Amino acid sequence: METIAFLRDVRVFEAFADPDLTAVVDRLRERELRRRQILFREGDAGDEMFIVRRGTILISKAVTGKVEQVLVRVEPADFFGEMSLLDGDPRSATVVTDTPVRLLVVDRGNFSLLRREVPELTQILLVTLSRRVRQAEARAEGMRGESIA
Repeated sequence: METIAFLRDVRVFEAFADPDLTAVVDRLRERELRRRQILFREGDAGDEMFIVRRGTILISKAVTGKVEQVLVRVEPADFFGEMSLLDGDPRSATVVTDTPVRLLVVDRGNFSLLRREVPELTQILLVTLSRRVRQAEARAEGMRGESIA
């Protein structure tokens, strides 16, 4: 019941009915990581989606060589890693824990089952991805404007 209450605060699950949230909980497992632990690197195969239950995560991308630029800080009730599950491509960024974290994890098989059991999930993820792309474009535009000044 505690996990269902938590999932109501996660944007991708906030509109789900209790039976759908129960289906989600049945497909999750928990994972804990220490501070500064690499969860995955840009280019790795992506077989899991993650929801931050406790702690913070930093998502970064290689800019030049081995220099990483932090793109976003992921906090409790945020999720990440869904892109590779949707398109099958490798990870598009590197993820490192900023603090000790507790994650809820959905693997590829359970993600596929959830998409069939709760058809709204795909639409919600697509809307979320669209918003993220727009935010990234706005940040990039802002950075171009700063370098011109």
